[in-house]
Amino acid sequence: MSDLFQAAGLTDDAPRPLADRLRPEAIEEVVGQDHLLGPEGPIGRMLAQGRLASLILWGPPGTGKTTIARLLAKRANLEFEQLSAIFSGVKDLRAAFEKADGLRATGKGTLLFVDEIHRFNRAQQDGFLPFVERGVVTLVGATTENPSFELNGALLSRTQVMVLKRLGDEALGQLLARAEALYEKPAALTEDGRAALMAMADGDGRYFLNLVEEVFAWGRAKPIDANGLMAALQKRAPAYDKDREEHYNLISAWHKSTRGSDPDAALYWFCRMLEGGEDPLFIGRRMIRAASEDIGLADPTALMICNEAVAAYERLGSPEGELALAQAVIHLATAPKSNAAYTAYKAARAAARETGSLAPPAHILNAPTKMMKQLGYGAGYQYDHDAEGQFSGQHYFPDEMERQSFYQPKGAGREAPIRERLEQLAKIRRERTKD
Repeated sequence: MSDLFQAAGLTDDAPRPLADRLRPEAIEEVVGQDHLLGPEGPIGRMLAQGRLASLILWGPPGTGKTTIARLLAKRANLEFEQLSAIFSGVKDLRAAFEKADGLRATGKGTLLFVDEIHRFNRAQQDGFLPFVERGVVTLVGATTENPSFELNGALLSRTQVMVLKRLGDEALGQLLARAEALYEKPAALTEDGRAALMAMADGDGRYFLNLVEEVFAWGRAKPIDANGLMAALQKRAPAYDKDREEHYNLISAWHKSTRGSDPDAALYWFCRMLEGGEDPLFIGRRMIRAASEDIGLADPTALMICNEAVAAYERLGSPEGELALAQAVIHLATAPKSNAAYTAYKAARAAARETGSLAPPAHILNAPTKMMKQLGYGAGYQYDHDAEGQFSGQHYFPDEMERQSFYQPKGAGREAPIRERLEQLAKIRRERTKD
């Protein structure tokens, strides 16, 4: 019987969820995390050497973080103490540390498992440091959020971050086989029904076993196919938090797919964000940015199309307006690419910062007053429309600054004729400068 049910005073006859009945009893029974727990994994090597460092277990829900912590305590012969950052405060932390200190005096170590550790504030996280440093506790924290964003640098420097993976089909298949062994019969599922059930879980083992339990509870004799499952069960919502790391991960995946000229991947990540509840206007703003950053003058229409797509969405709303955004996604991904304008802008900004307050050369200054004309403002300026080829080739940078070349067209798409013209103008400029 699990520790949780013992703590609640329940007997073996009490109803227990399938996920609890199949909870692993040994670290070797944990599925889907062999990269950490196997003989060559970092935790596997620690256990083989008879030691255990303080850890941060970072991964999606239902990947075994709590189970792993319990089994590590069992394997290392440590007292298991569990806290949740959602329900615990300073008083609970102090009590846990005092208990661990007392056990240490008797020669017994403590594994302090802190679920949702990222929810503790910075001061509370700092409170762990002396107890971890002195070895009063071996800290194992669990989080679904990126530790580098959510945890103190001081705490991270005293722990090792272990990244858990969402459960793939092989791991979920092992869980289903264990459930079938427990029930002593196969699940009433067709082959495509099994695949659909795994897809519904979206990598969450706990949720998957809840679905499996539901399938067995139906008591159906005839196997259920994918369509039957979809009609009867609720698909797990995609893991997506618009204020957290997944928000940035998916927009990054979309942006890089677009830059890589892969319209299919770009559409996929675009739709993943929509399915996760992302604000379509946020995606639209990123599309406008990509039109300037990654396409630029290779296809100047990209910026116009993205602006029009955003305007169409603002006019139509969801779901009709999302098609306009999808059209723009495809245009961006299939357009010729050039970051020449973006690179030129960054280089020009850097030069502007470095050169400070250098004045424009006198010949390109306006001279609206007599005194300014006497000071030489506008003297020698050549009106380009009157010059041969409408190009004077004059120097327009400050006198104290040599000519710079920020914009380097890549030659893709519409930048090809731009590059040719700039090369011609540069040649003329050099010739006239010699004269």
